Amino acid sequence: MLRKDISQFHSGRFEQQYQYRSFLPEPINLEWQISTPEIITLLDESSRLLGELNAFSQLIPDVDFFIKMHVTKEATTSSRIEGTRTNMEEALVDELDLDPEKRDDWQEVQNYIQALNAAISQLQTLPLSSRLIKDIHRILLQSVRGKHKQPGEFRTSQNWIGMTLKNATFVPPHHEHVPELMSDLEKFMHNEEIHVPHLVKIGIIHYQFENIHPFLDGNGRLGRLLIVLYLVSFGLLAKPALYLSFFFEQRKGDYYDHLTAVRTNHNLIDWLRFFLYGVRETASQSIQVFKEIIVLKERIEREILPCFHVRRQKNAQALIRHLYENPVVSIKQVTALLNAQPNTASKLISDFCEHTILRELTGRKRDRLFIFNDYVRLFVEG
Repeated sequence: MLRKDISQFHSGRFEQQYQYRSFLPEPINLEWQISTPEIITLLDESSRLLGELNAFSQLIPDVDFFIKMHVTKEATTSSRIEGTRTNMEEALVDELDLDPEKRDDWQEVQNYIQALNAAISQLQTLPLSSRLIKDIHRILLQSVRGKHKQPGEFRTSQNWIGMTLKNATFVPPHHEHVPELMSDLEKFMHNEEIHVPHLVKIGIIHYQFENIHPFLDGNGRLGRLLIVLYLVSFGLLAKPALYLSFFFEQRKGDYYDHLTAVRTNHNLIDWLRFFLYGVRETASQSIQVFKEIIVLKERIEREILPCFHVRRQKNAQALIRHLYENPVVSIKQVTALLNAQPNTASKLISDFCEHTILRELTGRKRDRLFIFNDYVRLFVEG
């Protein structure tokens, strides 16, 4: 297997097509070596924090409740990079509780959540592969913008980024190259004969996937999804607890500039520096969110739940447990949850509002929604 230092990375070349030029990436299935001290240090720091995050995700009771919130945040943020306007609070409510003009964007976020959950489930029996990637893409595009753009299939025509093909800011490789390039990417993922650190590997894979742009639509979201799927697939995370979209959105200009600089200047080192910095910062933030969840949970159990009469303890505990998984509720939902009368549910919600666990979200007199505000804020701000 050919070895190459990342400082010698060559991104590819432009091919002349009819009235435009497309970019043809070089294959990446090589043994990339690292000799840049800063990259080595960042790799060490980010790997250490990723290990710490993985430990947290396995030790915290009911962690899947909190993972669901991480997934919702990732879906909201990654979709927002592509132009949707759904925020975290809106992503947590049912479709019928939204204004009609917001439902298309909401559906894109829900598709992302469904795609990620389906992929995590499939990873138990399938390797991370083109087959799995196509399945995820099919879910991402169902019933939303792009639903007519070959969902679940690699493109068979030219795509581009920009208003027109002639004036595009980026034209990915001609579609005839997509199968061979995706095959090379998949081989790089699973090549056991090379010794490339996993975080460097996924940084290169994400860059290359965005270069190939193998689908007519949804490439950005799917490329970001691949990051966490790789980490879970190769055992770096037991739970999908690390999401970089929030980091990328906060630095959206830098994110695109670094990807472009690799293609135009072969500058892989700067992209990997940016990517590893993102892993380090995001892992650190995710650990802090887990710590703050524990503090919030302990405060509620110590200071608030004991305030409820012994006869209401069971209902209060059932509701707070439900809120960690579904932090937006209605009186109707709580009535069903507790198998109680609406007045009982309404009184419990009112008490939760008095103790500042819940906050009324809609401002309506009927069909009101209530949000576990302090809990959701940890994910919005973290």
